[in-house]
Amino acid sequence: MKRVTFAVAVALAAATACSSTTTSAGQGESAAQGAKIAFLMPDIASTRYELYDAPLFKAKMKELCPTCEVLYQNAGADAAKQQQQANSALAQGVKAIVIDPVDSAAAATIVQSAQAQKVPIIAYDRPIPAAKADYYVSFDNEKIGSLIAQSLVDEVKKKGGDGGLLVVNGSPTDAAAQLIKKGIHSAVDPSGLKLLAEYDTPGWQPNKAQEWVSGQIAQFPGKIGGVVAANDGTAGGAIAAFKAADTPVPPVSGNDAELAAVQRIINGDQYNTISKPIKIVAEAAAVVANEFAQGKKPAGKTTLFDTPSELFTPTVVTQENVAKELLGPGGALKVSEVCTPDYKAACDKLGIK
Repeated sequence: MKRVTFAVAVALAAATACSSTTTSAGQGESAAQGAKIAFLMPDIASTRYELYDAPLFKAKMKELCPTCEVLYQNAGADAAKQQQQANSALAQGVKAIVIDPVDSAAAATIVQSAQAQKVPIIAYDRPIPAAKADYYVSFDNEKIGSLIAQSLVDEVKKKGGDGGLLVVNGSPTDAAAQLIKKGIHSAVDPSGLKLLAEYDTPGWQPNKAQEWVSGQIAQFPGKIGGVVAANDGTAGGAIAAFKAADTPVPPVSGNDAELAAVQRIINGDQYNTISKPIKIVAEAAAVVANEFAQGKKPAGKTTLFDTPSELFTPTVVTQENVAKELLGPGGALKVSEVCTPDYKAACDKLGIK
């Protein structure tokens, strides 16, 4: 009788252990269900956040966790407003915050506040060097700078001109802009081309870039051989300055593959941009956010600023490969979007249909 009782007890204990193991294994998967995830973007000067980043992130989160809720906010280039948005998200009980900081230094406070409440922070596109985020997802910004600058340097030399370069950097409060700037100088400094002047564009604002470039055109008439602009917005500002001055537009670089920039490239106004499919980083951030919401701690594929990171490699786009990189099957843009009536002749000339 004792042997039977002992056997039953062992069986019950085993069943209980098995049940406990199964429950704990499933807890992580179910923990994310119904979770709130904050997605905090920095500005509307770059059209990508509203048009691509936010919709793509939401779509991937819905796929991964149908019951999760994405709290999307755009700070409109206001660091104080972004701090308020982060505080509001924390008050609403978010399980993770994905943030592209307006001001990389100021965002350290957001990291500290979130981590004090055990809410993981995923730095998105722009790093937060002053505080260790829980994860960083981006394209390799230093590589972006070196790629666009080297491509433009090669084009200026190919044209055989003796003009110097203007460098239009991004925002001085954006750590990603500083990485791009570092990459730009890695190509410009040893190029043998003269650096005429350089500018850090407040808030990445195209109108500020345009104002500055206008001043340089007046200061260096006929001496500007190219403009290394850190993104498509500042590139657009630079190009507008040359057109307003009624002077030929030299090769101008860009970054982000925005629709307007792609049209300028096809039309011959902008020399290059960077193809960095936002779908890649938006979905990667969603995967990481979902894992954090489940109570997991995803490991990075590399480390940057002492933060586990995942950095993707971008591609330079010029007239030579714009159709293949951006307009082909699965491309970021549709031919119908790009080749509008104003650009149809330019598209036809490049064989884009």
